[in-house]
Amino acid sequence: MVETHVGVASASVGAQLGSVTNPLPSDIEWRTSAGLTPYADALAEMEARALAVGAGGARELLWMLEHPPVYTAGTSADPGDLIDARFPVIPTGRGGKYTYHGPGQRIGYVVLDLTKRGRDVRCYVHALESWVIAALGELGVEAFAVDGRVGIWTLDRGREAKIGAIGVRVKRWVTLHGFSVNVDPDLSHFGGIVPCGLSEYGVTSLQSLGISADLATFDAALALTADAFLETVSCPQENEA
Repeated sequence: MVETHVGVASASVGAQLGSVTNPLPSDIEWRTSAGLTPYADALAEMEARALAVGAGGARELLWMLEHPPVYTAGTSADPGDLIDARFPVIPTGRGGKYTYHGPGQRIGYVVLDLTKRGRDVRCYVHALESWVIAALGELGVEAFAVDGRVGIWTLDRGREAKIGAIGVRVKRWVTLHGFSVNVDPDLSHFGGIVPCGLSEYGVTSLQSLGISADLATFDAALALTADAFLETVSCPQENEA
């Protein structure tokens, strides 16, 4: 059941939810996992899928899921940014520093073969950011990326705050990891880390912004904007013009 949301854009997403349950070409799987998927299990499955995609033995994958509370450490994580290890801390091969994952946060793992899409990692990251920003826009949130500052940002009570994280890895031109967006998590859990090494900025969520959306509704917004994401990431020459 779609909840009532703030603003015209949110109502539009709810009205179209039934028409976007299978938004992708047949060679790309859209998967939504119910409940909480342990981080280590998801990581192992994602890596196995990436190997299979690279070998031509599996479809590409856009995987929407949710984790139990966990802190993950990217390849440039600074131990000084781990303030209180109140949850398991798992090193991971993605770029970036520390971040928190937990209930109420939508995780999107993206396994795409960039050999089909111009082999342009910068274009891919930009397309991923733009996809999340567009999906948030469907819910009435004006989000943006900032040069030199990782993540997806918006204004919360007049101050810039982080509503989403981007962390990727590309192995043999196949992408791994992806994004996270705060729908309605317990934001106090970010207090155990310096999120992405940026101590001067806070974090926010759709709920904190007054938007009563659930994970399914945000998934609908992602599905509505998935075609544009795939077109953008598949056309690096146009993006560089």
